[in-house]
Amino acid sequence: MDRGAVIMATALSAAITTLAMGPWANLPVALAPGMGQNAYFAFTAVPLLAGDWRLALGCVFIAGILFTALSASPAREALVNAIPTSQKRAIGAGIGFFLAMIGFQGAGMLAASPATLLQAGNLADPKFLIAAFGLFVIAALWARKVTGAVLIGIAAATALAMASGLQPLPDLTAPPPSIAPVFAQLHFTPLSTGGAPAGALALVIGVFLFLNLLDASGTLTAVGHQAGLMQDGKLRNGRKALVTDAGGTVAGAVLGTSPVTAYIESAAGAGGKTGLVAVTVAVLFVAALVLAPLAGAVPPYATAPALVFVAVLFAKDLKEIAWGDVTEALPALITALAIPLTFSIAEGIGIGFVTYCALKLMTGRWREISAGVVVIALAFMAKVAFA
Repeated sequence: MDRGAVIMATALSAAITTLAMGPWANLPVALAPGMGQNAYFAFTAVPLLAGDWRLALGCVFIAGILFTALSASPAREALVNAIPTSQKRAIGAGIGFFLAMIGFQGAGMLAASPATLLQAGNLADPKFLIAAFGLFVIAALWARKVTGAVLIGIAAATALAMASGLQPLPDLTAPPPSIAPVFAQLHFTPLSTGGAPAGALALVIGVFLFLNLLDASGTLTAVGHQAGLMQDGKLRNGRKALVTDAGGTVAGAVLGTSPVTAYIESAAGAGGKTGLVAVTVAVLFVAALVLAPLAGAVPPYATAPALVFVAVLFAKDLKEIAWGDVTEALPALITALAIPLTFSIAEGIGIGFVTYCALKLMTGRWREISAGVVVIALAFMAKVAFA
């Protein structure tokens, strides 16, 4: 796929869906193509479909239509609301740990290891030192209740990187790329006319639907709780948020990108309570279409401190878990750890829910298992068995 066109599709899909989330659902939640689903699209779906990325986009489109229909019904909202409190808190903490791991990677603090999976990076690297500086700036300003602490920390780290010669100044004269190579390129060709087997198509569509369901539900619940947007344990305007999220997947497929979903980085807008946050983010995505070189001038190690800091806000959810009840505590801990270690919100939630159901059944407390949790656990096991 043309890189420049995909960049444009990413920014446009993010801008359109985030703008819809703001006025309609009135929530401070941003949306964009999901990174885990990007990986599934590129490394699993496209190879499974004989290398045809256009057919993969067609599968995303169909999954989005099914997802929108599910989200518009009471079923999906009921599914989200049926998640037990311990798992809701564990999902929030797990997302926080996930953000921290991404931040540690971006800062160069973590590196891959063939022997131990992970190891410490080069802690003497100037890029890591700049990231650490940015984190301390954010934390200090936050403690002093300075508005915009996160953005100031990112800007300070970026400025230091440029002043040190580690990051070049942006070329603002470069024209934006064209979206034409990927726009409306999706198709649904069956095997008989050169496409893929029906079984492969059904599998890809089913996995995209499952990933959409768990990614979005987990993220919206965690961000809603963090921002104080829950009412009687339910997300404010939850169904509108879910429909917007689902519709983003349809729009993304047409524009030329993988499924669009609510983003855990929405938590970086801590303090925002209304859709005005989403509208602001959408406007900035539109600006990124024109000022892509400027947006690209911010290095990963400058944004890493923001992700690590936001993890602090999420991790506090762990205190609300009933640690004295092992049937609640163990599944919660597994969920919180599996999300970052599998590098997937959906996989972590699925593993945690299966553990939750198994323990409740084995201890004779099956009445505490909601139908929604059973559905998600069974769907996850089916995905593992047939994927």
